[in-house]
Amino acid sequence: MAVGLFGGAFDPPHDGHVELARAAKEHFGLPRLIVLVAERPGHKDVELPAEVRLELARAAFPHDEVRLDPYPRTIDLLRAEPFDDPIFLVGADQFVDFLTWKDPEGVLELTRLGVATRPGFDHGLLDTVLRALDRPDRVLFFDIEPNSAASREIRARLALGRPLDGLVPPAVEHLIRERGLYRHA
Repeated sequence: MAVGLFGGAFDPPHDGHVELARAAKEHFGLPRLIVLVAERPGHKDVELPAEVRLELARAAFPHDEVRLDPYPRTIDLLRAEPFDDPIFLVGADQFVDFLTWKDPEGVLELTRLGVATRPGFDHGLLDTVLRALDRPDRVLFFDIEPNSAASREIRARLALGRPLDGLVPPAVEHLIRERGLYRHA
């Protein structure tokens, strides 16, 4: 049985992340999803410590396994930890940058990529990446509902004291408000 792997900084986790996970579980029939909170993301800076982001991710994904990912790069995780028939889930915008990842061909040897696409996304960008890969057959596309949530925008709204207007799951918003997180983002 395939296992879904969904990694990210989750700073904070938002409704777009939740929709991607929901759609992937449905599309691929995933009996198990592991949400991997990047302890030290190799691709971006984070506002909150890993343990706080882990708690927020657990609130966002209450029915899934959520844990810290100590590896800064996906290939390092996949080489260190054997997973049973993994599908590593990413958004289409992340896939556009896939060729810049550390050892993208090695990633495709160890996992399939489940790439979430949304209406209006330029598929020509995806095709450009696919043509450059030795194993494009290891890339699987699935559709998600459009969602305007973005962690950067959410942090900015919180810093300005503005409402989140349903951009994050209620349990995540509760923790953010209760702890006064991102006030100085």
